[in-house]
Amino acid sequence: MRFPVRAITLDLDDTLWPFAPIGARIERTLHGWMERHSPATAARFPIEEMRALRDCVVAEHPQHAHDLSLLRRLTIERALRESGGDVALAEAAYAIFFNERNQVEFYPEARDALRRLAARVPLAAVSNGNADLAAIGIAEHFRFQLGAREHGAAKPEPGIFLAACERLGVEPHHVLHVGDHPEMDVAGAQRAGLRGCWIARADAAGRIPRWPIADLQPDLAFSDLTALADWLDAGHARHSGLAA
Repeated sequence: MRFPVRAITLDLDDTLWPFAPIGARIERTLHGWMERHSPATAARFPIEEMRALRDCVVAEHPQHAHDLSLLRRLTIERALRESGGDVALAEAAYAIFFNERNQVEFYPEARDALRRLAARVPLAAVSNGNADLAAIGIAEHFRFQLGAREHGAAKPEPGIFLAACERLGVEPHHVLHVGDHPEMDVAGAQRAGLRGCWIARADAAGRIPRWPIADLQPDLAFSDLTALADWLDAGHARHSGLAA
């Protein structure tokens, strides 16, 4: 399928890099820090218990579901308080989290594909997560980053997509949103009037996932970002009257 793309909004976690290794490393590093600086907290909340506490905090604060940074801070503060630790340590503990959160390992093709996409059209990051493009070192490729925390609501709520389009100065039907999640990324974007591209990466056994939504199909679906960059390059070549 060919259609004009004048800008791209791009998901981050599990689109540019896998999040699971980051989440596991955050848990290990934060627990090790607690063992050194607040042993009572580490003893009361080992990794599994800290994870359960975070789930509890999330459930107790549905009004903050879009603000993962605040929920993380609340979890750390509560763990310190309930274990008899010094709540003043929360700021330093959060700094440990933030540093680990932004140590990412890109998918093999992602950085080169990101450079290629940014050379063709304006890019904006639209994410429910709390990754920081400047800390990661890729902010130069993006016009801006719009997170659920800053917007006040998370994908798939249409407002976050439309706000990104407004900031880009591009009509929604000329914006392509790219992400890994069928509902939060692709369906959410399409229901807001954008085009949707599904990045459906193969699992460890090499199996490509099947599209799960019966009443809606993605405008595009690729197994990695290189294929998307190739598609975009070919479209620009045709538009320029060059051989694709």
